[in-house]
Amino acid sequence: MSELEVRVLRVFADETGAGGSLLAVILDAGKLLADPRDRALTAHHLGTPATVFVDDSEQADLAVYTPDRQLPTAGDALVGAAWLLGRLLGGHPETLRAAGGDAVSWQEDGRVWIRGALAAVPLWAHRQLADAAEVDAIELPRPAADDLMQVWAWSDEPAGTVRARAFGARHGVAEDEACGSASMRLVAALGRRLTVRHGAGSIVLAQPGPPGFADVGGLVVEDETRVVSDLDEFLAG
Repeated sequence: MSELEVRVLRVFADETGAGGSLLAVILDAGKLLADPRDRALTAHHLGTPATVFVDDSEQADLAVYTPDRQLPTAGDALVGAAWLLGRLLGGHPETLRAAGGDAVSWQEDGRVWIRGALAAVPLWAHRQLADAAEVDAIELPRPAADDLMQVWAWSDEPAGTVRARAFGARHGVAEDEACGSASMRLVAALGRRLTVRHGAGSIVLAQPGPPGFADVGGLVVEDETRVVSDLDEFLAG
């Protein structure tokens, strides 16, 4: 019988610490969950939009999974992992190492940022609507053709404020509360810094990076620690 500790964070919370997308982080994952099949099962059973398996905390070597598959990288996953590792190690990690390549990380005004390669980010489509009310009015389920879609509208175009929601059925997430990778692609397409008011109550900050890169950041808070008392039974379920 093996016990597994799962740290659950909320990434891209609002100014009050509410909202944010749930992220599960498993430290020292290589000791109990080295097999990719076990990682996929764990991410599926946990059901959070993303799960990060940290193989080496000092080197910030990690793998990112959704409930349905492994991803090369994900904005919310890297932001959350950088925040947690910074707290545990006593110093913020400068570089995160994921399957999609290294991502630089830093802190600014109490927010954690990462810079990621757009080539490693999922190919989110974007659909602009007339205003924020139209974004709010969309109801699930989305059509199958829109299985990886971020819908958005300007709330205040001169200020760079956007209202957005993301639907990720392809990754096993009907609606992603706060999608960093979709916001990275949106900011790269628009070519300007954005404040994205995402989902039911989250805030994603994003800005263009060097060619081929985009930056995403936000507030991270810890939600809870879950303990899986019998890992074998959990995986079998």
